Amino acid sequence: MTHEKAHPAPLVLTSEQRTLIEREGCRAYPSECCGVLLGRDEPSARRVVEVRPLANDFEADQRHRRFSITPQALLEAERESADQGLLVLGFYHSHPDHPARPSEFDREHAWPFYSYVIVSVEGGRAGEMTSWVLDEACERFGPQPIESR
Repeated sequence: MTHEKAHPAPLVLTSEQRTLIEREGCRAYPSECCGVLLGRDEPSARRVVEVRPLANDFEADQRHRRFSITPQALLEAERESADQGLLVLGFYHSHPDHPARPSEFDREHAWPFYSYVIVSVEGGRAGEMTSWVLDEACERFGPQPIESR
């Protein structure tokens, strides 16, 4: 019996969805943007059907390095996605003038199951986009491939 760790299924974003996340990151710069990813878990992929931008509710003077989604906004997204037969697959946010890697704050506030997409925005221009999934056992983020289909 092997104990190899299963890699997370790729997150599938259309080019339009990627562009929307990049555009939101640039629009919010120098603050962080944020939103939810709605879609379906399929056997070989997590397919995003809708990218929904949400307001960054973190304290105004900290939005350049933190984001927060209100419980009400998340509950509304959960309800609307369920009405459409979809799931909240995860969240996205930007990292102004920082790499598209999860911060310690991101890790401390993450939940297992969800995909966490991060887009780096350097000087107001979108850069690298990555996705991460929190491993519940070791409480660390592991990379998740992003595919365009």
